Amino acid sequence: MMQLFHGSFVEVCKPNVQNGRGKVDFGQGFYLTKLEKQASSWARTIAGRHRNGIPVLNEYSFDYDAAKLKSGERFKVFGAYNLEWLDYVIDCRRGGDLCRQYDIVEGGVANDNVIDTVEDFEKGVITAEQALGQLIYKPVNHQIAILSQDIVDLFLSFRGSHVLPKEEV
Repeated sequence: MMQLFHGSFVEVCKPNVQNGRGKVDFGQGFYLTKLEKQASSWARTIAGRHRNGIPVLNEYSFDYDAAKLKSGERFKVFGAYNLEWLDYVIDCRRGGDLCRQYDIVEGGVANDNVIDTVEDFEKGVITAEQALGQLIYKPVNHQIAILSQDIVDLFLSFRGSHVLPKEEV
């Protein structure tokens, strides 16, 4: 079992992949991370975007091995920021079809540390080689996007949540 976190402005006891935003890094789904600090930071960010939002850290157990086995070829892991990752993220952010190939996608986040590079590549300001040259120096964060409701229902268990202080001490 893997412990995962989801930062939000609400408690999410029963995740629904259809409630996820479209045109994001790995496609519409339910996003989690094994990095508690990353999820806490996102909870504060998203709570700040909602009037009177309260940052909530949700915790889950995920039967990673069983989910990977059930997904088979529909499980994708990006181990690094590389051309395949870059093309995939750009396609998903444009609303493309690549995300429909998978039930679960795991890899780096196009967060504040890398988004400028991704957007410059997407706009044609820099080449793929230039983008990858910049990304190689960026620390890879972590996200797992579950794109299949069956995977959520079968292998993800809600463990609880707690409200975070708005400002980190």
